[in-house]
Amino acid sequence: MGSPDPAELTPGTVPSGDAPPGHDGAHLSDGTPGSLPQQVAEAFARDGALAGALPSFETRDSQRDMAVAAAEVFEHGGVLLAEAGTGIGKTLAYLVPAILSRHRVLISTGTKQLQDQIYDKDLPALRDALGVDFTATYMKGRGNYLCLHRFDAYRTRDELRSATDEGYVESIADWVQQTETGDRAEIEDLPDDLPFWGEISATSENCIGTECPQFQECFVTRMRQRAAESDLVIVNHHLLCADAAVRQSAYGEVIPACAYAVIDEAHQLEDVATQYFGISVSTYRLERLVSDGRRYVDRDLGDDPDAADSFRTALDRVEQRTTLFFGAVQVHLPSADRTRLDTTTLEPVAEPGQRLASTLRALEATVALATDVSEDIRSLGRRAGEISEQVDFVLGADDEGFVYFLERRRRGLFLRAAPVDVSAIIRELLLERMHATILTSATLAVDGSFDYQRTRLGIHDAVELRLASEFDFAEQTVLYLPRRMPEPRAPDFTSAAAEQIRAVLEATRGRAFILFTSYANLHEVHRLIEHTTPFPLLVQGTAPRSVLLRDFRATPNAVLLATSSFWQGVDVAGDTLSCVIIDKLPFAAPGDPITAARIEAIAKLGGNPFDEYQVPLAILTLLQGLGRLIRHRQDRGVLSILDPRILTKGYGRRFLASLPPTPIVREIARLDQFLARKRVYTDPDS
Repeated sequence: MGSPDPAELTPGTVPSGDAPPGHDGAHLSDGTPGSLPQQVAEAFARDGALAGALPSFETRDSQRDMAVAAAEVFEHGGVLLAEAGTGIGKTLAYLVPAILSRHRVLISTGTKQLQDQIYDKDLPALRDALGVDFTATYMKGRGNYLCLHRFDAYRTRDELRSATDEGYVESIADWVQQTETGDRAEIEDLPDDLPFWGEISATSENCIGTECPQFQECFVTRMRQRAAESDLVIVNHHLLCADAAVRQSAYGEVIPACAYAVIDEAHQLEDVATQYFGISVSTYRLERLVSDGRRYVDRDLGDDPDAADSFRTALDRVEQRTTLFFGAVQVHLPSADRTRLDTTTLEPVAEPGQRLASTLRALEATVALATDVSEDIRSLGRRAGEISEQVDFVLGADDEGFVYFLERRRRGLFLRAAPVDVSAIIRELLLERMHATILTSATLAVDGSFDYQRTRLGIHDAVELRLASEFDFAEQTVLYLPRRMPEPRAPDFTSAAAEQIRAVLEATRGRAFILFTSYANLHEVHRLIEHTTPFPLLVQGTAPRSVLLRDFRATPNAVLLATSSFWQGVDVAGDTLSCVIIDKLPFAAPGDPITAARIEAIAKLGGNPFDEYQVPLAILTLLQGLGRLIRHRQDRGVLSILDPRILTKGYGRRFLASLPPTPIVREIARLDQFLARKRVYTDPDS
């Protein structure tokens, strides 16, 4: 069961010699003597291949240790858990052994930025430095690619399009004649929110597979073939999990078989897997079903009016029942953004939901009984049957392994079922399919142990490696903890936080990220400081994430106010970012449906959810947020946590123990001392 459209791939192959005939990922000897760990150690030596070819390379014992450990796993199999602190250079530490292993290696990252860095920067440099001939393919989600079959159908439709849309259609048609990849990112002027892109993209839900008249020319088909011939396949966690979720279906799988994998930014894997191994029934999904169905009928059944009428009647009924069902959901279910559901909560909408499921099965039957219809119409029946089963599953709400909830987003309503525990799924569909797997991140261990990640990701046997950051936090950072702050639940917390933020920004002359645990706090603090802070304020939600980051880098003394999506995967080096302020310890909201279900599951087994789940998760999130500040040896900056619980609560010691070894100060004046490039020592009473 997969909820979001299974992602896909974006093309691109690092040019090199042709892949060996019949290359299947088996070990290929290149004549280099010595074991793989020995070859890797030599490459990282002071007089090795990397030092001689990469101008910015510097020998780091920790980087070499991680690379050799990765080589051992590639050579002998198993799982490596590697926490590599910032500055170690973990990307090269796994890429070099991956390349020298001569295996086909799947590399999955948590962010597009890291994918880009690996593909555009690291791999070309390593190909030259190591003198090893290899190929690599960069894969994105299917929704990034044009479907030739659907685009041809869209262009020939008689319905009126706006002049603007017509202009984009013509631009895409011209681009199709030139592109090798079909990746929409190649068209610079194409808006992110192009209204009709969903109708012409290569999403798996609409794919008719080998029956498509343009299957061989299909950009997804060609990309899959190129990936199957490549030594390195670069994906992201969304594609990795989406592909695993559809692996047993007829269509949609795009990642070639690999026995060796690197999971970078592995701390994100549980959340992504939770999304893709659940199901979702939404207004948008049913609207697309009906819209696609009517288009197929008008296009393909013009010569058979009786059949066309039969299909139109079935589609009209689906549309009517969809309206009635989601109308009942709108009226009878709670109005919060995310609401947990059970059989009692769902009772008022059960009957219209069952009627919707029945009508979808009727559409499926209509397709099954039809003769001589297009593959597009046949795919419509498959989709209707799948949605009917998922409506029944959500309405039943009786599988203890899932948590059921309603999500409201803009005008859309989403009924979701998500797995409470994905550890067995990750183990079975990802880890056990690999001969060797490396999971790495700057933040994997909690309380000096990998036990939390082992439990959450289903890891039994593994080699463990913890490598401290290469940065000198005692010299490069200072941690400001205000001397007096109310508890986060106190009514005056936000106003006190705003006062502290103004003072810190004055000391650092802006140049700050202020990271919040909720939009409510963000907006309230923004309201309180926007007229009294002399620095440019950028606020999440006022522009796309990429635009905000671009403006932050380009605007002197800028301040960015943001929530969860900016806590990780953001890299701003140098003086542009000199301060990170965090309002509260980032505990997941206990009322969130997924969090609540996991808390209950741990308690049911006799565990302590707060100590075993909530605190470790919050520690890792906090470390990710604070990790935005120091990205290079020359960076210096101020960290600040405004939540007094880090000092007043017993569990606060776990947070403090997890932080880098940085001096703690309690007075704003001490920040001036630090920023004047003087060494600051921890306040004796902190």
